[in-house]
Amino acid sequence: MMRTILSWFTSVLLNAIALLAVDQLFDSFYMEDFKTALIASFILSILYFIVRPILIILTLPITIFTFGFFILIINAITLMITQKLMGAAFVIDGFGIAFFASILISVISIVLHRIVGDNKK
Repeated sequence: MMRTILSWFTSVLLNAIALLAVDQLFDSFYMEDFKTALIASFILSILYFIVRPILIILTLPITIFTFGFFILIINAITLMITQKLMGAAFVIDGFGIAFFASILISVISIVLHRIVGDNKK
């Protein structure tokens, strides 16, 4: 149990770092500071746990038809929901940026998890 909680905290921290990295790459992806990134990462993890599975079930036919690529759209939607909940501290200027940002956040997060040794992802 304690290991699971520690793994979740590690994941939230590494995703916050990934969010900040994407913030540096795109002008139209704004993250106020590290505290904002941590809060956004926390909200994103909750949305991934609750909202994302519901969206996947609701869009299962199109996800199957696109061989799973529609999951990328769901990830971008989840990121957009997070930025709406965060207000002015976290701003994404459009769905296209959210789409590419969600892909980069996933890739950066995977690399960071490999570096840290948390192979959960």
